[in-house]
Amino acid sequence: MQIVTMGGVTIGLLLLVYTLITWWPGAKALRKDPAGAVASLLPFLIAWAYGVLAILTVGGLIGWVADTTLWISNWLGDAALVWGVGGQAGRQGATVAYLPLTQPGSGIVLILTAVIVAVAKRKKTPADVKSSLKTGAWCGICLGTSAGVAGFAAVPLAQASNWLGATVYGPFA
Repeated sequence: MQIVTMGGVTIGLLLLVYTLITWWPGAKALRKDPAGAVASLLPFLIAWAYGVLAILTVGGLIGWVADTTLWISNWLGDAALVWGVGGQAGRQGATVAYLPLTQPGSGIVLILTAVIVAVAKRKKTPADVKSSLKTGAWCGICLGTSAGVAGFAAVPLAQASNWLGATVYGPFA
């Protein structure tokens, strides 16, 4: 598993802030139709949760893609911190122990991968939903192992995935 750096967290936060700014419908529209406004953010949130679970996978193709994405994000973010604002690159100060995915939990991540890919490849899926899926997964990968609040979301997501996998796979688990 790739360890996130300050640059990777910065990229993840940039993706999150960008998404929230472009999504924000305005206070009046949010009061008028809160369910509709939140529904338009749902593809990003689902993909974000998937990205968090993907970075928690131990190996395989999904783990490799998530680790590579995090490695590139770390490099880009560190370069932006050093050359963009004169900061320093490096690991976060605190480290967090994460709950690993069990075999059934990993099976759920594989199923979620198929769902995300199918929705993203579907011709009738709007372009903004496809973009939200990609951005959400990238953001989740960057923030999934951070030592901040976003990283702590990894524990309940892993527990939910492990529980769902144990429930679905039953005696095979």
